[in-house]
Amino acid sequence: MISSFFGKTKPIVHFVLVLLLLLFYFGRIVFSHDGTEFLKDFPMELLAFGVLTLFVVIMNQIVRSEKITDFNSYAELFFVFFAIAFSEEFEQKNAIFTNLFLLLALWRLLSIKSIKNVKHKIFDASLLIALASLFYDWALVFLVLVFVVINVYDRTTLKNWLVPFLGVATIFVLTFTTLKVTDSLDFFQEHYQFSVSFLEAYSFLQVLNVKALVYFILMVVIAILVFLRMRSVGGGKLLHLRILFLALAFGVLITLVTPEDESPVVITFFPAAIFMTNYFEAIKRTKIQEAILILSMLLSFLLFALELNR
Repeated sequence: MISSFFGKTKPIVHFVLVLLLLLFYFGRIVFSHDGTEFLKDFPMELLAFGVLTLFVVIMNQIVRSEKITDFNSYAELFFVFFAIAFSEEFEQKNAIFTNLFLLLALWRLLSIKSIKNVKHKIFDASLLIALASLFYDWALVFLVLVFVVINVYDRTTLKNWLVPFLGVATIFVLTFTTLKVTDSLDFFQEHYQFSVSFLEAYSFLQVLNVKALVYFILMVVIAILVFLRMRSVGGGKLLHLRILFLALAFGVLITLVTPEDESPVVITFFPAAIFMTNYFEAIKRTKIQEAILILSMLLSFLLFALELNR
């Protein structure tokens, strides 16, 4: 029943997903903040929730246009499950905003498959990654992905290799101008620290919690299983999955160098949801699919409840 409902892309499906996000997002706020704090932070909370809702819409469009999964809503569903399971990420507003720009950048990189307007797409992706870095400095690591995509699709055009620098420079020049006007140029020095937190920690668990570690291991294993199943398949989908695997790897790397209380696990949710969906779609028995969805739902709800009691 659950698999058949979310196997469609009707508006009612997306309404249910947004409603789930609404209940758990504001449910966490109600149980973990007092009334005064809630009213004070409500505009920012509403903005962050709006961005999370936008993720669901954008993911649906990416799936439909780039065909990285079958035509269903499972990717959005797994994204919502991840968000509920890691509800502490709701507190990381910079990570949420960063993820929005990274998601849009990934969409532009995946769309290069058509080999149309390649330079524009490279520029857009680089610009979006630079924007993401204004919220989270380590987001600049994703520029490596831009050069990987250039190497895969159009390596012979020299201009393509220069465009990412132009995209990044555009954002930094505009930011510099704004900061100059507001006399806040110390932002660059204070923000772009690129600190490696585990070098300063007494133990690895100060940087990464067990829940995130299990999640990362599980997602990497699932990604490997997807690649093994598709090893005889060529074409755009396999290339897309390789790009998304690199995005997942960069997300894990960034999380590993960040303290637990600032951990941007949310930036791994999109590629993880895509791999989870591809693995899920390969299961032909409906009863097993139902069991996986029910188990995923119950586990995410349980982790949410445990996080509230911390």
